[in-house]
Amino acid sequence: MKIKNVKDIEGFFKVVDTCSGKVELVTDEGDRLNLKSKLSQYVSLAKVFSDDMIPEMELVVYDPDDAIKFVNFMAGGAVK
Repeated sequence: MKIKNVKDIEGFFKVVDTCSGKVELVTDEGDRLNLKSKLSQYVSLAKVFSDDMIPEMELVVYDPDDAIKFVNFMAGGAVK
């Protein structure tokens, strides 16, 4: 799933933290980084946060219920 124009980075990570399944960031090189790992969050996304916004990223979300959480987040819904 492609996600674009994430302005609420803290909210994005709250969604990641609520996910029950794996959530991976796909790099430009095709590598998959586990976003459930705090170390991966800081290391892999540090470059993306240069403008306090994530312009675009590709995620692999393994649990369909978790994918719905991201869709709701991007639509402006509250993080549960």
